[in-house]
Amino acid sequence: MHQECLFCRIASGEVPAHVVCRDDTLVAFLDVGPIRPGHVQIIPLAHFETFDDLPAELASAILHLGQRLAKVLKEVYGVDRVGFMFTGGDISHAHAHLVPLVEKTDITSRRYIVESGLTYRALPNPGSEVLRDIAAMLARRLSD
Repeated sequence: MHQECLFCRIASGEVPAHVVCRDDTLVAFLDVGPIRPGHVQIIPLAHFETFDDLPAELASAILHLGQRLAKVLKEVYGVDRVGFMFTGGDISHAHAHLVPLVEKTDITSRRYIVESGLTYRALPNPGSEVLRDIAAMLARRLSD
């Protein structure tokens, strides 16, 4: 564990999170600044800085859990697609995001941007109670 790494601290239980699923190698939890309700992050419990550092079997486990969660998110949020992406821009701990896609711009791409100068709003904060309820509901549905 890297003590300065937020995701390592979440993985160890030192920092609380709204956990949807946890096993011996991964934890999935709700993003506290979600793009859309149900935005989930999946992280390995062990610290790997980037997704390309992940052992293939661990990367595969993240993808498999992402596929399972995507089916639940589609059903719960009534969307046709769920975005899945490995990122690492904010926290240097390999992690994947799952976002129920309501609009094709939910995961921004230059192909969908018309304005030349973009501005960004503050991250939404649905609050701990809302996140707790969503995490519990998704965990129940995932275990069905």
